[in-house]
Amino acid sequence: MIGTTASDKNGTPTSPGAINGGMGKKSGPLQAPTVTIAVEDIDKTLENIKKLGGKVAAKKSPVAEMGFTAYFTDTEGNTIGLWQNATK
Repeated sequence: MIGTTASDKNGTPTSPGAINGGMGKKSGPLQAPTVTIAVEDIDKTLENIKKLGGKVAAKKSPVAEMGFTAYFTDTEGNTIGLWQNATK
């Protein structure tokens, strides 16, 4: 994880408009900076993406106890990330 601004106990930035993030090694579908979208349910979102012509690039995967991530490729070949917070 990368913190560029102060966060509360839940990891949410305390300044409006501020973001934090993460970094990892380039591997698999992640060969460039990747936009990631927060969703309520990754599984339902991936099903909808497939119906609309996108493809799953990396299945849903847990990230510590914080939540889950997955990646898809849109119809133009862009890789986009999905994030789902863990339920508390």
